[in-house]
Amino acid sequence: MGNQFREFSRDVTIINELGLHARSAAGIAKIARNAKSNVWITKDRKKADAESIIDILTLVCAQGSKITVTVDNCSDIHILDNIVELIESGFGE
Repeated sequence: MGNQFREFSRDVTIINELGLHARSAAGIAKIARNAKSNVWITKDRKKADAESIIDILTLVCAQGSKITVTVDNCSDIHILDNIVELIESGFGE
């Protein structure tokens, strides 16, 4: 208890038709860069740095992919929420 570096994560499904592509990955990276700690995206046990568009694209997330978004610090919960909201909105596409 009281450990400020406990992970906080949420599971989300990619709903947009084109999946997680370069433009959507750029949107995630833009939000993640505002975090005080690390932000991660995990799919099938493969972990990507959410600040890196290339890293995100290596996860190859088609429509229907289930991913987990994680922040390393509770002070970044708003970052986690913003990324999940972006994904759940289908990246506005």
